[in-house]
Amino acid sequence: MKNIDEEGAAAYEKSVSEPKPMDPIAAAERLIDIKRILDQLGAVFFIASGTCLGAIRDGQFIEWDDEMDMGSVIGLNGLDEKTIDRGIAAFEDNGYYVHVDRSSRHIGVHVVKESIRADWTCHRIIGDSVFQYPGVRTSLELFTQLKEIDFIGEKFLVPNPPEKYLETKYGSNWATPKGPGFEEEVVGKISDGDILTPRQRLGKFITLRLAPWRAGRLTVLDENNSPVAGAEITLIGVGRSKTNSKGHARLYIPEKYDYAINVKYDDHEELLYTEELMPGGTYVYRPGPDVSPEEHYKAGVRAMALSRE
Repeated sequence: MKNIDEEGAAAYEKSVSEPKPMDPIAAAERLIDIKRILDQLGAVFFIASGTCLGAIRDGQFIEWDDEMDMGSVIGLNGLDEKTIDRGIAAFEDNGYYVHVDRSSRHIGVHVVKESIRADWTCHRIIGDSVFQYPGVRTSLELFTQLKEIDFIGEKFLVPNPPEKYLETKYGSNWATPKGPGFEEEVVGKISDGDILTPRQRLGKFITLRLAPWRAGRLTVLDENNSPVAGAEITLIGVGRSKTNSKGHARLYIPEKYDYAINVKYDDHEELLYTEELMPGGTYVYRPGPDVSPEEHYKAGVRAMALSRE
């Protein structure tokens, strides 16, 4: 178990910080095994996000996809938190490394085996919606009667209708392959404050206006390691701020979570699609290396690129 934990933890961290395209044959074998485990528990799930996009649009995994995406909705199809906990235990019993994160919007169960990662996102119902990462509000009606499709030689469920689901996540041109770079269109659909609960909205006001010492901080440095004044920082779904003369910007970080962040100054702009942030944490941004369009297509956006101060 110790080797599984240590090797799995390393593989999970590498899959986040240095994502590489999956081998489609190995990915298919892994997804079928995951389906077996969850089916035995009676845990209803659907293939989601990029995995759903590949299945519906291409009939296969997207060639540059680096992990598999699955979803469930807590409170629908008999899924509750006890079932999720049983799923976590079952994955561990079957030799998977499991990383779990919990937020006000979801329980994320990330499993890794033989360097193939799958993310099982169990969404919490908020009003009449759920939130797809990094904060796309999605109508609950797409998950109430899931649709069965054929994919990789098995039957899988998808949101219904899948075309509406994919349009909600990826925009009206979802059927046109884009490669990495789709992220800009996704985050463009998310308004400031959209992922915040009423309590978090109040917490944002109190933190930034009345108790700024409780805020998180992001320092923006340029390619010469010099602080950048006036840089525009957007914490997707939360809010915007600008750096001061010392390159510091205050951030309201409502809870420990993975966030998308956009950093813009002068003629430089970079979207970081997955950054784990903690309330009150202090972070440093440094621009990434210039890459060719081909390199960007293969690697996508940077993730976990901020350093802790």
